[in-house]
Amino acid sequence: MSDQLATAARTAIEQCLAVGSDETVTVITDDKRQRIGEALYEAARRTTDDVSLLRYPPGEQHGAEPPAPVAAAMAAGDVFLAPTTKSLSHTRARGAACDAGARGSTLPGITEEVFIAGLDADYEAIAEHSAAVLKQVADAEEIRVTAPAGTDITFGIGDREWLSDTGIVHEPGSFSNLPAGEVFVAPETATGTYVVDGTMRPHGRLEAGETLRFEVEDGFVTHISDEAIRAQVEAGAEAVGDDAYNLAELGIGTNVGVEELVGSVLLDEKAAGTVHIAIGDNAGIGGETEAPLHLDGILTDPTVYADGEAVTLPA
Repeated sequence: MSDQLATAARTAIEQCLAVGSDETVTVITDDKRQRIGEALYEAARRTTDDVSLLRYPPGEQHGAEPPAPVAAAMAAGDVFLAPTTKSLSHTRARGAACDAGARGSTLPGITEEVFIAGLDADYEAIAEHSAAVLKQVADAEEIRVTAPAGTDITFGIGDREWLSDTGIVHEPGSFSNLPAGEVFVAPETATGTYVVDGTMRPHGRLEAGETLRFEVEDGFVTHISDEAIRAQVEAGAEAVGDDAYNLAELGIGTNVGVEELVGSVLLDEKAAGTVHIAIGDNAGIGGETEAPLHLDGILTDPTVYADGEAVTLPA
């Protein structure tokens, strides 16, 4: 194991999760993320003897539920970490674990490069930037986002609560992605156009001038310009119908340590001064839609308005 990998793992265990010597830790990983899982396991062993490492084959889709024994293990301990190929962030298993009092972090699609870069950060400072953004948007009834690539979309927030993902996961039942740094909401509705010019699965970082266009009406995506992404949503619709087209999330990046987009949604959506918008499931982040997908697209150089007032974004 490289020294950089071990250092990043210690940041996750010691600063982000603040694991105690009397706590139970469960590390969930898969065949493609085994080295990261093992690094977190070894870092946790430095603090507690009650640590387990579970591995299973990569899931078929982001948001797909893990095997039942994995879900049970997540809920049974004090702390869980999940470096996996496919995201567990928006699964019922993750939600049930937090409801049971476990605190934890998911690291969906993490690579060793992103793990090392994303955990080389001051997470207390990220928490301060997140709080500053949250203060500006928390009471707004309407959020509008525009961007030079063609985005102009308005979100009705309704009674939904804005949440903050700071990477500081110290309280029972709390949860964060790692790497972290965003403020986000599951809007009640949205109408307009958003144009992804940053990063989006399965394409990674888009080439200069390349864009993905999405039309939205009354909270549902009505047009997707890209064939590969359209196919993913259509596959989800076979299982849950129109809920697969749900406009699921609006997020604002607050991690000032991310200086450029690298093609990883997990890291790039946290980049300070960006916005990301997602399609599909939002039941785990304050919404009401359950779907077997959660597809984030990242927009660069956005302007965000909260009830008509421009929001100051970290840079």
